[in-house]
Amino acid sequence: MKADVPKQFLLLHGKPILQHTLERFLAVLPAAQIILVLPVREQASWQALCEQHQFFPGIRTVDGGASRFQSVRCGLAAIPADARLVSVHDGVRPFIAPTIIQHSFETAEQAGSAVTAVPVKDSVRVIDADGRSRAVDRRLYHLVQTPQTFRLDWFRQAFAVDEQPFFTDCASVLEFSGFPITLIEGAYENIKITTPDDLR
Repeated sequence: MKADVPKQFLLLHGKPILQHTLERFLAVLPAAQIILVLPVREQASWQALCEQHQFFPGIRTVDGGASRFQSVRCGLAAIPADARLVSVHDGVRPFIAPTIIQHSFETAEQAGSAVTAVPVKDSVRVIDADGRSRAVDRRLYHLVQTPQTFRLDWFRQAFAVDEQPFFTDCASVLEFSGFPITLIEGAYENIKITTPDDLR
């Protein structure tokens, strides 16, 4: 992001990006327990931002881990045993639509999983081990987003495994453990703010 602060703390229309994201979920799920996973070194900065912006959502903050997998596992340990569903969302996806959040929980309740994704719009080529490329049918590919929502019992079982280098998101962890993945329709506007262009 080429910034001096973590990207989730950058201001967007006068508020931290992370605050926008949390407000989207609080609006749809006011009774849900939201667990914010942050590196220890960033928690004081987040508390200062909450004071500055008078944002006191009453959510629980837990220490993150050395990787995404480890951070999700830290959040998982804080979820009460009697919960039915767990949803994981990127703090820098503030444009998530309320309808997608709601649909994610409804689908996971019925199917056990709900992974937000959008069809690939561009042409796609695959590069083989020799450096040669070939065209593939883009209709067969989707870009994965968050939220990703699952049955909590499935989630606990899946995250009991050792971390693997090909775990790029929660869906890949659940799939590795043999659980079925159900895709739901996302939105191209649901971007993950990663670069200065994204922020603009």
